Parts: sequence; structure tokens; C-alpha cells
Amino acid sequence: MDFSINNFFDIKHKDSKIGHFQDLEHIDGLSISTVSSGLYDKKRDDLVLFYFRDGVNYASLFTQSKIISENIKWNKRIKEKKIFGLLINTRNANALTGKDGYNSLKKISLKLSKLLTDKQTLDEDEPKKIKPGHILFACTGTIGEKFPEKKITDNLINLVEKIKYTQNKLIWIKAALGIMTTDTKPKLSMAECKVGNSDVKIYGMAKGSGMIFPNMATTLGFIFTDANISSSVLKQVLNLNVKTTFNAISVDGDCSTNDMISIFSTAKSSNKQINSINDPKLKNFISSVHEVMLNLAKRVVSDGEGATKFVIVKCKNSKSEKEAKNICFSIANSPLVKTALFGQDPNWGRIAMAIGKSGSKVNTEKLTIMIGSYIVLHKGKLDKNYNESDVAQYMKNENIEICVDLSLGSKNFTAYSTDLSNEYIQINSDYRS
Repeated sequence: MDFSINNFFDIKHKDSKIGHFQDLEHIDGLSISTVSSGLYDKKRDDLVLFYFRDGVNYASLFTQSKIISENIKWNKRIKEKKIFGLLINTRNANALTGKDGYNSLKKISLKLSKLLTDKQTLDEDEPKKIKPGHILFACTGTIGEKFPEKKITDNLINLVEKIKYTQNKLIWIKAALGIMTTDTKPKLSMAECKVGNSDVKIYGMAKGSGMIFPNMATTLGFIFTDANISSSVLKQVLNLNVKTTFNAISVDGDCSTNDMISIFSTAKSSNKQINSINDPKLKNFISSVHEVMLNLAKRVVSDGEGATKFVIVKCKNSKSEKEAKNICFSIANSPLVKTALFGQDPNWGRIAMAIGKSGSKVNTEKLTIMIGSYIVLHKGKLDKNYNESDVAQYMKNENIEICVDLSLGSKNFTAYSTDLSNEYIQINSDYRS
């Protein structure tokens, strides 16, 4: 599939009308560039640069997989207080590439930091020297293949020359297209709010379609804001919001080696810098960041590889949120439940099975299971009004909700997932070809 901006908006792609995307525009202090560096057989953007000419406060969350990519190792070792660039490549995960993969990042960062320093000299009244440690990397694609260092370094000059100091909707969509792998559509979200009396923007972008399951962070997600907020507070905002957004989704139950979510603050808004998560002026910002992150997380699920259903799984009235979460994901990740969803089969016994294997405390005499608005199991018994043909008709919808009520406590959790289709198998059996 070719992901150029020219051929994207057609009937072959889901949500392919430009009007379906929010009107992301300009954020002061942020610049964007995208190029094709030949990482794919087809010509498409595969290298994306976010350039922060004055530096940004930032925070990141990374995968908790025990096998991590070389770019995650690089990012974790950065000690600089501000970041000046985020470079994203597709097609290659730079995972299990050893010292060669890490050294490639060193070489790329040396060249890119020099090019950006030269640009500072040309464009800024008070130019700054950008160092390799001012560059973050995000890599996505196939694990274990040699990292294409030369193709990337050969295209860095072109990438820097194409930096756009002013963004518009098309530039944002082009960047979102450039970070896609098996995705079928770009994922963008935005919100605006006030911090004190100052208007601030919060823009977000993500990629992800398969190998989606939370473990600190899921897929690649990037949040940009002009709010003036310290890095330490940004980290707390991420931690606060991730558990009910990117850590509440699953497509296939697999956690990537490259998962990464970052938030960047250009501090160009006029608000006085926020240095405490408890500052009351931050309340609207926190909820707006959550809105953007949840929107992106849901877009990842709705674009799940081969998915035909968007599935909401709720667990209510558990003794703890952890137990509620275990049940939600036991259901969401069950191949038997997922294939029943694909087959539009109201086989609620599979849901009950998944609840039982979760390890969470359950009292069957208090257990209620609902599919949509239909009560299936009520206090451990088939509901007297249950009509399987009604539920089978409901299962034909694209959006399905499963709700489990344990009646054991007051804690709740909601997960977002997909079905498991024949196309998922086809996509992943043909992935490298």
C-alpha cells in the first residue's frame, strides 16, 4: 500500500476524507519535515523530523518489554534538559541489531545535530549549538533486520532543507502518514484549553495497528503543546493519563520492543511556567491531554490489523482496579472471544471462561454479564429474558460493548480492543513480503 499524501484521500482508505481529521494548525516553536529515504520498495515518506528551534521540555514513557530496541536504549541515556529534535523512521525497528544499531544512531545524531546547528546559524539571532544528546529517536518496523544507516544519513540534508516553520493540516497529516507501518490511516488528535488565563494547544499523533498491548506505553505516540510546563510535571501528566488511555488498549495482546510515548512543551504560551502537578491552573490541561491521548488510543484500536469490530470491555464493582483490569484484558485478549466477535456469535460462555481464567476474585452468584444493553447472565444464572437472536443481531454492529459486573466492590476499568479476523492472519503472514 502506498501512503503518499496525493493518493491517500480515496475510497480505498478508511476515514479517507480530509474533513474527517481535526484542524491541527501551527504550534509556535515546532517545525516538521518529512522525506522518502527509500526504506520501502514503493516511494513514500518514511523519515519524519520534528524540530524544536528553541528546545523543548519533554517527558517519555517506554516499553517495559525485557527486549528493547536500540533507540529506546539511546533515549533512556539522554541527560540533556531540553530536546531539539525527534527523528522517526519506519520500516526498521532497530531492535536486536546490537552495537551496530546503536552506533548507527550515534552517527545519525552527529550528522543531524550538525545540520541543525548550521540551520540555527542561518536562521536565528542567537544560534544554539545542538548536540547529539539533544536528539530523540523513534523507530518502528521489522525487528532484527540491519538498520539502514546509510539511507537515513544520505537523506538528512534533504530532511533539514524541507523543514516547515509553519504547519497546517496537510503537513500534520503528511507527518502522520510518514510514521505509519501496517496502519491504514493516520492518527491525529487535538484539544485546546486554558492554563490560567492563557490559551494553549495540545496536538497529538500516533501510529499503531498490530503488536498492540500495554506495558507502560503502547505503540508510538507523540503529544505537542505550547503550554509552559516543566519536564517533571509533563512526566507526571503522562503517568496520570496513560493508564486509562494507551495502557487500556489491545489489538493482539503483544507488547512491542519499541513502544514509546512522549510529550513536548515548546513553552511559547504566555502562561507562567507550571512546576507542580497540584497547581489548580493545570486541571483543564490534564483533562485535555487525557482527551487527546484517549482519542489517539481509540484510533489505534479502530485501525487494528484486520479488525472489523471496535470493542469496549468494562469491568465494574471489583475489589480493586487491578483485578478489574485483569478481567478486561483476559476477555479482550482471548482468541476465542475475539474470533466469536468476528463471527458475530453471541457465545457468552467464552466471556465467562475468560473471566474465570483472569485470576481475579469472582463470586459467580453475584456475577452479571451484559452484551450491549442485553443482560445475558444475572447473578450467576442465565437471565430469564435472554433472547439469543436479539444478541446475535446486536453482534452485527461495528461497535460492541461487553460489561462485567462483579458486585464485589467499587473499582472499575475499561479496555478497548478488537475482534480477530482472517485478514489479521493474512497481514501478519505477509508482513515482511
